[in-house]
Amino acid sequence: MTDPHVLSEQDCLVALMVAVSASDENIRTAELVKIQSNVNMLPVFAEYDIDRLNTVSQTVFDLFDQEDGLDALFGLIRDNLPERLYETAYALACDVAAADGTLREQELRLLEEMRYELNLDRLYAAAIERGARARHIT
Repeated sequence: MTDPHVLSEQDCLVALMVAVSASDENIRTAELVKIQSNVNMLPVFAEYDIDRLNTVSQTVFDLFDQEDGLDALFGLIRDNLPERLYETAYALACDVAAADGTLREQELRLLEEMRYELNLDRLYAAAIERGARARHIT
């Protein structure tokens, strides 16, 4: 993949996980471990080239350095992530946000923006959020 603006389905999922982790400008170890374990264990990433993690992460960081970077990120997601994976994307993002046991204001705002951008049903989003909370409770 030579064009950094062409993301695979899996790249999009990784980008959203990285985005929620980086949203508060402090990527925590628990969040990185969650991203890595999702990529290593989940069937949706079965054919994913693990070496793409750094490239996709850097793309997210570069976008976040730009004034309209979040809009650009969501544009890439809309262009490259099929609708059938929208709930999966949101679930993965929620798991990363919950991984360190604390949901920060910036993470909550980004998750809200994701719900809107992915046009997720409120009830489905609430169920996904509740599941993430239940999986990561201490």
